[in-house]
Amino acid sequence: MKSHWNILHAGVLALAALLVLQILWHGWLLPPPAAQRLPTLALALLPLVPAIWIGRRNMRRGVLVGGIVGLFYFCHGVSAAYSDAAARWFAFAEIALTLIIIAALGWDARHYKRPPK
Repeated sequence: MKSHWNILHAGVLALAALLVLQILWHGWLLPPPAAQRLPTLALALLPLVPAIWIGRRNMRRGVLVGGIVGLFYFCHGVSAAYSDAAARWFAFAEIALTLIIIAALGWDARHYKRPPK
């Protein structure tokens, strides 16, 4: 089976980059107080895990789940960009990655043709 690059690859890569961004942001570069670190990382990472797991087998469904979950990250990024000057660039990166995921989903849906039965 020949594998080729398509827009869904960009969506899955953006999901993985969003996961890495959450680890860098909330776990290493701007961590919350020690007592809140584990719950914050769990809340930041766990919604992405199903999308990435599903995306390993079926990219279209993984990006779909990632797009749905990405709306949460988009809202988080917008609120963090407005309220936290120290995290502003992380928030802009989060917004950009979620827009890539949603755009990949929309682009694929627009050009998807079902196989004939």
